[in-house]
Amino acid sequence: MAAPLSDGDRRKQISVRGIAGLGDVAEVRKSFNRHLHFTLVKDRNVATPRDYYFALAHTVRDHLVGRWIRTQQHYYERDPKRIYYLSLEFYMGRTLQNTMVNLGLQNACDEAIYQLGLDLEELEEIEEDAGLGNGGLGRLAACFLDSMATLGLAAYGYGIRYEFGIFNQKIVDGWQVEEADDWLRYGNPWEKARPEYMLPVHFYGRVDHTPEGVKWIDTQVVLAMPYDTPVPGYKNNTVNTMRLWSAKAPNDFNLREFNMGDYIEAVLDRNLAENISRVLYPNDNFFEGKELRLKQEYFVVAATLQDIIRRFKSSKFGCRDPVRTCFETFPDKVAIQLNDTHPALSIPELMRILVDVEKVDWDKAWEITKRTCAYTNHTVLPEALERWPVSMFEKLLPRHLEIIYALNQMHLDHVAALYPGNIDRLRRMSVIEEGDCKRINMAHLCVIGSHAVNGVARIHSDIVKNSVFKDFYELEPEKFQNKTNGITPRRWLLLCNPGLADIIAEKIGEGFITDLSQLKKLLDFINNETFIRDVAKVKQENKLKFAAYLEEQYKVKINPSSMFDVQVKRIHEYKRQLLNCLHAITLYNRIRSNPSKSFVPRTIMIGGKAAPGYHMAKMIIKLITSIGEVINNDPYVGDKLKVIFLENYRVSLAEKVIPAADLSQQISTAGTEASGTGNMKFMVNGALTIGTMDGANVEMAEEAGEENLFIFGMRVEDVEALDRKGYNAQEFYERLPELRQAIDQISSGFFSPRDPGCFKDVVNMLMYHDRFKVFADYEAYIKCQGQVDQLFMDPREWTKKVIRNIACSGKFSSDRTITEYAREIWGVEPSATKIPPPNLPRD
Repeated sequence: MAAPLSDGDRRKQISVRGIAGLGDVAEVRKSFNRHLHFTLVKDRNVATPRDYYFALAHTVRDHLVGRWIRTQQHYYERDPKRIYYLSLEFYMGRTLQNTMVNLGLQNACDEAIYQLGLDLEELEEIEEDAGLGNGGLGRLAACFLDSMATLGLAAYGYGIRYEFGIFNQKIVDGWQVEEADDWLRYGNPWEKARPEYMLPVHFYGRVDHTPEGVKWIDTQVVLAMPYDTPVPGYKNNTVNTMRLWSAKAPNDFNLREFNMGDYIEAVLDRNLAENISRVLYPNDNFFEGKELRLKQEYFVVAATLQDIIRRFKSSKFGCRDPVRTCFETFPDKVAIQLNDTHPALSIPELMRILVDVEKVDWDKAWEITKRTCAYTNHTVLPEALERWPVSMFEKLLPRHLEIIYALNQMHLDHVAALYPGNIDRLRRMSVIEEGDCKRINMAHLCVIGSHAVNGVARIHSDIVKNSVFKDFYELEPEKFQNKTNGITPRRWLLLCNPGLADIIAEKIGEGFITDLSQLKKLLDFINNETFIRDVAKVKQENKLKFAAYLEEQYKVKINPSSMFDVQVKRIHEYKRQLLNCLHAITLYNRIRSNPSKSFVPRTIMIGGKAAPGYHMAKMIIKLITSIGEVINNDPYVGDKLKVIFLENYRVSLAEKVIPAADLSQQISTAGTEASGTGNMKFMVNGALTIGTMDGANVEMAEEAGEENLFIFGMRVEDVEALDRKGYNAQEFYERLPELRQAIDQISSGFFSPRDPGCFKDVVNMLMYHDRFKVFADYEAYIKCQGQVDQLFMDPREWTKKVIRNIACSGKFSSDRTITEYAREIWGVEPSATKIPPPNLPRD
């Protein structure tokens, strides 16, 4: 825990988060005390820190509710086109501080809590992260919700309320051990259950073709119970909704099957239905074809589409009677954005509802569906693409299988007419993949069922067009777009780095908070000595604070003047944490062979979770911890080099480490990282990037100038050329003595003396099966790291590059990304209108 601020420090705290009026402070204190005494503690004499957190959360929530209701009324009155963002992941992190920042309440709360003898930061630390996502995809969804509310869009996030989010990671003897993330055990003050909107979702059963139309009958029903979480925009009184579904068994669930009177067994079996929303699948960039996962995907889609259609039909506030019955205008009032292929079943489900339930003509229904849906592709890795066995669909979703077959036939007839006799093209473009096990290619379904398909960085969108969906691009080039990802500057600058936000605001005003492109004005201050000193000072304060946190957590003495060299992201071979390991070993060997030479001190920090079933990723974590064990305890090294594995990396830890980082490692093999958003967070927080020309790194280099990043290694075309020639790791191993020494050390058990063969799988993979060509980039990487050292020895020049990077990071705001989605995909316009607050009359 950080030491409490002195009175002097508190008084000069951050102008950017909103000046607190004394009235606000008194009101917050009064509300806090009321919640503490009447809502929570009641007949207990003593309050716990958790009671204080809940009292503050309820106090802040009170400020949301009126705005939330007013926002929904505002939408019903104006009846705008509504945006539905469907995602199986929303990686929200903590809510308290974000809500205070967006409502402009932080200073009032800070002062009120201080007057009550409590510490705001300590209360914030009590909140559990809402870890309902794995990594980039889920966190992107969270940033998008923030931007959609800030831009005044009538937008809703729809997903699953997982009872257990991404596992908590413990490191035991250097190995990752997973613990269930029971994030709801103390309750969640930010959600509101809405049982009145509970909806049925059907599974299994059979299809009956009758003269009156198609009927899906004899199904098993699971109920979807909605929980709503308010999503406040930044100081505009707009509060949108994230609605997450929880699975509940109906009261008669399975009782009919148990006609032998085994009532107890029948009631216990309710768990089978409720397991649907029990746990988040912990895979990032990997497809796991389990039936429960397919149930999750259909569950969220079926509940959400019923909700969307109910809202479309009855557009009056609080009214459930249908106002619209014709679906002609549906795409003018509804936009559905599919966050990757996980919600792809929206396409056949919307067709099913329109054709079977609403009796819309098939061709008309298909036109409506395509105009409504849009698809974001998040990966080009083949193992990540969803391909479901037809046999599973046949059992679980028989009607949807019929619809997909019919859509595919229509699609293939169209392709065959355009490319007569080209059987191979038909095979490549089919939604159904033939083979030992017939499969449904969900990405192909998304492409044919959407009016827009986008990648998430320019280089990624080009790969999508030229390789992954090349045939589809040739068929309908107008469908394909790029939408480079972004991050919300509220959480990733204002909230996590108030010191930096403040000195920026002093120089250029506060407009950058909602228009990050204004950071360009900082280019005028690159040679301003005061500003250079201020930026360096903020970074040093952040480093001191994080060093104290690390010492408390890991009992390792950190040198706060060392370079904080950070790589935090999911552990995956393509992200090449192994390249980082080889650099750490190379540095260690150089220090050992010449201990009297002066070295730039470094603290290398690597953090991230490995999917529980991903053997190589778990081995990589063990290797990092083993290297750290040797290096950190070698007296020859002292404080020149430390290697720390950051345990249980999550949003709330990211908010601490990113503002403290000097160097950000973004070192994936070119052509594998779709975008990256961690790279953007580091850039705006004043870390310099060492990276390959991959994902959004390409655009970051374009914005700031390639000479202001440390770019190394193969480009996409070099990787392709190496593939054609054949990648031979042995050549690099024999040619590069430092690389050979590092691999031999790993191989011989130098880093695992108690188990010398521990890393044989890692070495074997690197030498003979490395799809991501670690050795091919090793030499360029080590050389580039030498340039990093050189610049770090000149603090003034380093800080000037930092300022340039911050000044050029404006493009990477999710506000810019969402504005592009709104105008170019959804056909809506962001609004700067401020809804009147609840204490003022509505216009």
